[in-house]
Amino acid sequence: MTRNILIIVSACLVFAGAFVLKNLPEDKAHHGENTEQSETAALPRLVDLGSDKCIPCKKMAPILDNLAKQYQGSMVVDVIDIKKDPAAGEPWNIRVIPTQVFIDASGTELFRHEGFISQEAILAKWQELGFEFEITQPVEAI
Repeated sequence: MTRNILIIVSACLVFAGAFVLKNLPEDKAHHGENTEQSETAALPRLVDLGSDKCIPCKKMAPILDNLAKQYQGSMVVDVIDIKKDPAAGEPWNIRVIPTQVFIDASGTELFRHEGFISQEAILAKWQELGFEFEITQPVEAI
C-alpha cells in the first residue's frame, strides 16, 4: 500500500514538473521576442540608455517619444532606464547617461553619442550614416 502511494505521488510530481516546465517563459535571448519586436527587427534602431532621474535624460524623453511616433514603421526607438533595470544596460557598456546608440537594420552598431542630443542632430546623424526617414505620423515639433 505504501508503495502504491509512493508511485502515485511520484507520478503526480512528474506531471506537475512537466506542466511547470512547459509554462515557463522562453529564454529572451533566443525565443522571447514579442510580436512587435519581430515585426520591427529589420528596422534601424535608436537605443537611448538613461534614467528618469537624470536631467538631460528628462529633456530627451519628449524628443524620443516624438521620434518614435513620427517615424513609426521606419525606425525603432528603444528607451532603457538603467536605474530601474540595471541588467538591461549591462550589455551596452555605457560610460555616461544618456547614451544614444545608432544601430542599422542588421543589428550593427554604427555610432554612439553621449549626453543630450536634439532631434535635429539625431536625424542629421542618421542622414550622415546613410539613412533617410520619411515622417509616417506628423507630430508637433519640439
